[in-house]
Amino acid sequence: MSATWSDWLAGQAAAREAAGLVRTLRPRASDDGLVDLAGNDYLGLARDPAVVEAAGAAARRWGAGAGASRLVTGSLELHADLERELAAYVGQPAGLVLSTGYHANLAIVAALGGPDVLVVSDAHIHASLVDAVRLSRSTLTVVPHSDVAAVRTALEAADGRRVLVLAESVYSVLGDEAPLVELAALCEEHGALLVVDEAHGLGVHGPGLVRERGLAGLPHVVVTVTLSKALGSQGGAVLGPQPLLDHLVNRARPLIFDTGLAPAAAGAALEALRQLRARPELTDLVTRRRHDLAATLGVEPTAGAVLSVPMPSPQVAVAAQAAARDQGVAVGCFRPPSVPDGVSRLRVTVSAGVPQADWDRAVEVLLAVVKEHR
Repeated sequence: MSATWSDWLAGQAAAREAAGLVRTLRPRASDDGLVDLAGNDYLGLARDPAVVEAAGAAARRWGAGAGASRLVTGSLELHADLERELAAYVGQPAGLVLSTGYHANLAIVAALGGPDVLVVSDAHIHASLVDAVRLSRSTLTVVPHSDVAAVRTALEAADGRRVLVLAESVYSVLGDEAPLVELAALCEEHGALLVVDEAHGLGVHGPGLVRERGLAGLPHVVVTVTLSKALGSQGGAVLGPQPLLDHLVNRARPLIFDTGLAPAAAGAALEALRQLRARPELTDLVTRRRHDLAATLGVEPTAGAVLSVPMPSPQVAVAAQAAARDQGVAVGCFRPPSVPDGVSRLRVTVSAGVPQADWDRAVEVLLAVVKEHR
């Protein structure tokens, strides 16, 4: 590596260290003994025996990989089954499965956007949607978080352009709910398309907040989901009208130039979806635990499975995370630039998959850690 690049990388590392923003990969063992309140396995389905068996059965039948992009030979009957059942569950006409939730967001925005398109984006949308807008080369208007009046102003200034409005049903850091009903009404009024990322709504709110708020199946409301959170697998999907999905099949580069979703992941996601439909008590447990934990930690309950506990600085947040880990509890730690409001925080995931005794112990640990560091 040249001296120029070596010097630049060293400078970047020193700046991260000084700001308390160093991130490292930490491989975990299959059984590390920690109570996991950091991951996104909201319903505990990633290790559910039926889900694990479905993953194995799919791999045995279809092989370790899909073998090609979906437009070659990588579209499997298994993908079609997953698309059909997922679309029916969330109340959308049709579905299109991709290899990640990130790719699902890239696909829809990049394929529908362009220099003649206006994108109106909430300030707190996920990085995948931010990157999608950049790839689309669309004109971008960023509006303050959940500011319906600002969205209206942006739509009124669209000047005849096609418009995409981007929101998450439940935002990933603060865990708050988007004003979906108001946004959908504005989009209908102005001929815009509302794209709702249900990554943190699906499962935690059953079929998601779009359906829960009576918006499912509307032609101007499209949903993206990930299969890696409540469904405990991996992959993503776009769910909406068939003509829109046909356009993605022909124009979405993240679908066209990527290998189809691996059979094991598709099989696991399909079985997890069936478990979710059959066991609504999992969703009920997440709801109860998040309200109880919020009250214990003195924070506002959220619309999702994630509780956000503000910390005074990045360094304190890292110290609090380490203190919890030393006592056997893994929690997340969000610091700039990952947090949209610039406030460092612990990110605590509520999971139905944690046994009650472990959950009770974890709550005690978190209460002590938060009192010490906040």
